[in-house]
Amino acid sequence: MSSPRSAAAAVPVGDVVAIAVVVLFGVLPFPDEDFRTRGLLVLIALVPAAVMPLRRRRPIVSLGVSVVCTVAVALAGTMAPGALVAVMITAFSVANRTRRTVGLACVGVAALVVFLVSAVPFDGEYFDPGATQFVTLVVLAGAMGDATRSRREALAAVTERAERAEQGRDEEARRRVVEERVRIARDLHDVVAHQISVISLSAGVASSSLETRPERAREALTTIRSASRTVLADIGGLMALLRAEGGGERQDLHPQAGLDQLDALVARFADVGLHVDVRREPGSGALSPASDHVAYLALQEGLTNAHKHGAGDRAVVDVRLRDGMLVLMVTSPLRAGAAEVPASGHGLRGLRERVASVRGRVGTTSEDGEFRLVIEVPAERTPVPAPSEAQR
Repeated sequence: MSSPRSAAAAVPVGDVVAIAVVVLFGVLPFPDEDFRTRGLLVLIALVPAAVMPLRRRRPIVSLGVSVVCTVAVALAGTMAPGALVAVMITAFSVANRTRRTVGLACVGVAALVVFLVSAVPFDGEYFDPGATQFVTLVVLAGAMGDATRSRREALAAVTERAERAEQGRDEEARRRVVEERVRIARDLHDVVAHQISVISLSAGVASSSLETRPERAREALTTIRSASRTVLADIGGLMALLRAEGGGERQDLHPQAGLDQLDALVARFADVGLHVDVRREPGSGALSPASDHVAYLALQEGLTNAHKHGAGDRAVVDVRLRDGMLVLMVTSPLRAGAAEVPASGHGLRGLRERVASVRGRVGTTSEDGEFRLVIEVPAERTPVPAPSEAQR
């Protein structure tokens, strides 16, 4: 790629060459010596050399001056090769520097004028070879200028598309980084938040029961130990997954939890003092693996909030199927004086994102001293088998 200094230096060199060519053809002993003895015609034929430096900034003006000089010399009964060469050079510049329609129109008019006036020195012979060759060269110069402009525009379009593609790749990379950060934050919350809440609540139970009820304090410490081991193992698995490279050894990962592990989840909350009443509607819904895992995480988040923010030590989980949606509802009593459980924390925010990813919905309500978290995920109703003869 040429530097700005070399590009700037190339412009005067081109102008000098164009001026030299016009002057050279203007003083050559052609078409006859009588032309050289008529100083005014020579001067008119050399005028286009003065407008050569303008052919880039004012190409139409340069072409017009060259054509006028050619007409003036031709009407005097002779040909001016220098002026005709100037017409060719400026025709190239017009086709190269202006819009296609404007350039083609200007070149066409210039070629027509040269064709008409060239017949004057040739005794009215419009198709004399000496006249038509100049017209042909003017048209050819215009075609070359148009081709140069088209090539430049094509290169500019390719460059612009490449720049847009590069920007699109950068934006896509930034978007993927943001999505990955959100996903990692969500996974980290799912791994850590529940167990840390269990540890915190169990630590409070152990502290308050250490002297009055040592057996309950020991149970709480046992729960803390179990939860700590679980959260450390989960964090280790998450770190191993994040550090794993494509093509490496497969990680020994556990399958994602689903609603089939609801009883185990309820049992874990019972161990830390939250008694959960599960109410299932007859019949079940067929969930995709992603929806099943999201439903499990939603119940875990709902029960964690009930344990942290609710009053008492109870919660109710309703599982039912409504209009093709599996509805999970977690209800727990609010503490005295509390309006509602905060609905904009990281847990609920991540929960809404997860449920939305499987085309589900999340809603929260607070009334009559109870907080209700409602999660809906797409499901299909599965038929309830008819009771067998032994069950009747």
